[in-house]
Amino acid sequence: MKKLFAEFLGTFALVFAGTGAIVINDATGAITHPGIALTFGLIVMTMIYCFGDVSGAHLNPAVTTAFAAARRMHWSEVPGYIGAQVLGALTASGLLSFLFPTNAKLGATLPFGLPMQSFILEVVLTFLLMLVILSVSTGAKEKGITAGIAIGGVIALEAMFAGPICGASMNPARSLAPAIISGHIEHLWLYIAAPVLGALLAIPACCGVREAGCCCAARS
Repeated sequence: MKKLFAEFLGTFALVFAGTGAIVINDATGAITHPGIALTFGLIVMTMIYCFGDVSGAHLNPAVTTAFAAARRMHWSEVPGYIGAQVLGALTASGLLSFLFPTNAKLGATLPFGLPMQSFILEVVLTFLLMLVILSVSTGAKEKGITAGIAIGGVIALEAMFAGPICGASMNPARSLAPAIISGHIEHLWLYIAAPVLGALLAIPACCGVREAGCCCAARS
């Protein structure tokens, strides 16, 4: 239960701060796109340092699924993790809707151009993110003091350059919650399928670089 509560709190913080930055920028224009990208990176970094030793601070159903597929954790843990992540995200979006009732999108991720363009971008972005996570983690948890910096840094980087086109979600829970609360579910399939696919593709790539490191890790 401590692991699940940590995932709930961490994902709540991620969605509240990250999509909250988008909502507040819509209202004031003060944060700007680079500020939004940095907010996402910084909140993930801090949550890793806060909860990484408890649950691994996945904060992301795609990451949890990939950890299980890479045999870094038991599949029996996956439903609880994903449920806690989704509940945390929904709680954050619900609170933002209460605080900013006139905001129509609540930070929902929507493709700027063609849906397939955003789908491919989300696959590649999540692939790179998961590749970094697998490389700086042991079991289903981070290793070393620099893990949070590396993971938060790649999230900020990818949000910085790809956010204006696809939203740079890389996280089904992050996209699911504002889409449901705001009613913008027309492209939700994209932001669920693409991150999971990208995260799973990172596993063989990591194994190709780290011969005994990714797929053969001991379960935690």
